[in-house]
Amino acid sequence: MSKKAKHIAAGIGIAAAAGLGVSAVRAATTFKPDKVDESQKLAPEKVDVQRYIDHLSRAIQIPTVSYRDVEKVDWAQFDAFHTFLKEAYPLIHEKLELQIISRKSLMYHWASEHPEREPIALLAHQDVVPISEGTEGDWEHPPFGGEVADGFVWGRGALDIKNHLIGVMEAVETLLEEGYVPERDVYLCFGHNEEVMAEEEECGAYCMMSWFRDHGIRLDSVIDEGGAILPVHIKGLIQRNLAGVGIAEKGHVDFEIAVTGKGGHSSAAPKHNALGELAKMIVNLENHQFKEELTPQLWALFNAIGRNVSYPARIVTCNLPLLKPLIQKVGVSIPQSASMMRTTTAVTMASASPAPNVLPQRAAAVANFRIMPGQTIDDVEKHIRKYCPGAEVNFIKGNNPSQISPTDSRAFKAIADICQKMGPENIVAPYLVMGGTDARNYEPVCDNIYRYSPFLVSTSLLMTTHGTNERIPVDSLEDGVAFFKRYIRALTAD
Repeated sequence: MSKKAKHIAAGIGIAAAAGLGVSAVRAATTFKPDKVDESQKLAPEKVDVQRYIDHLSRAIQIPTVSYRDVEKVDWAQFDAFHTFLKEAYPLIHEKLELQIISRKSLMYHWASEHPEREPIALLAHQDVVPISEGTEGDWEHPPFGGEVADGFVWGRGALDIKNHLIGVMEAVETLLEEGYVPERDVYLCFGHNEEVMAEEEECGAYCMMSWFRDHGIRLDSVIDEGGAILPVHIKGLIQRNLAGVGIAEKGHVDFEIAVTGKGGHSSAAPKHNALGELAKMIVNLENHQFKEELTPQLWALFNAIGRNVSYPARIVTCNLPLLKPLIQKVGVSIPQSASMMRTTTAVTMASASPAPNVLPQRAAAVANFRIMPGQTIDDVEKHIRKYCPGAEVNFIKGNNPSQISPTDSRAFKAIADICQKMGPENIVAPYLVMGGTDARNYEPVCDNIYRYSPFLVSTSLLMTTHGTNERIPVDSLEDGVAFFKRYIRALTAD
């Protein structure tokens, strides 16, 4: 039997095992990745990598930590960060207009000769999360040392997201050095309290959005932190990089669920006191999860990856709609994939009696929900009341999911085009962002909001975000600046 015949036979075997017909084998031959036109290779970009490394290192050394309790914030560190930016990027501070919005947020305006055109905005945030108490000694290099070692820049903010902020500044400074003049206005908007999800009147990003709205300015597009470029390397199956472009964010809400009881001494305890009744409700809530759904965004992600797996495995990935029940069943059994398919429930805090021998008069738990687009905070409250009958349900804090940005806009197309041309091995796909970003605040003044950080980072390394040994590979920095330069030119060239 020839090699080709063996190949086809293997495909038929896989199709049969998956419950698919022989037609699935034929479909797989046309279900292939789009080819990048080699004649359209991008010209090399001028990037001062060593300057970027030095500036990112210095940025990390300034601990711009934000706290929910603003009294704990060291605002002098933000002032020091602003001074550093002014020293590091003289052309930006000479050519662009700078405003301080809210308490410490920065808004740079790069004016063009066409103010009538809708401007673009590039977002980032200055603040970082604190180091968890007691973990300082677990770091291989000091968390605010900004050390360059073993091929990485180390420290808090290296991935979230001083790498992104400094990358944008490097790109704009270099474009100014090259004499580039944009054909539409550009804004750089750097919030100061993204990490604490501040209330609207205190949120730097919301206040900057309000400035645009108050001045009658509608933005053409917004790009903020979000998906990185992740290697997807499975021997014999796929050897590509996945560039996820966030087109929406899940919402989030915290509710308190409480039960009251008679209280009294523990020596005369009933079968179930308030805490026991609450425990039953929590179990009932956890046993009745929100219904999962394979959203269009998730299908688009599956489709993008599926086109790029090797034959004969592509026989399965090109027929995913036929395998929907199986995909849902397997997907909801894995927390990471389940979070992309449904609103998630997490009971995270509880309180009851003040002493071991006192029956609780009130037992309460706090549950955190991450809400899928298409559902609301009201839907979550109804869900709680249904499965916790008789409980006191109190709203604490939350935001509904963001709008879903289109994938046919010129901004999304520019991101995808640049990314694919920078690396033929890159797969670009829209996806749903699990966490929250400053970008959602700009919805009143922009329809085209995207979340993408153009840095190649492994999944394991990405997990150090907000954790110990946060760091970014030095090798990923050049492409980050190159992307931002190309993106700005693509969006402002006409």
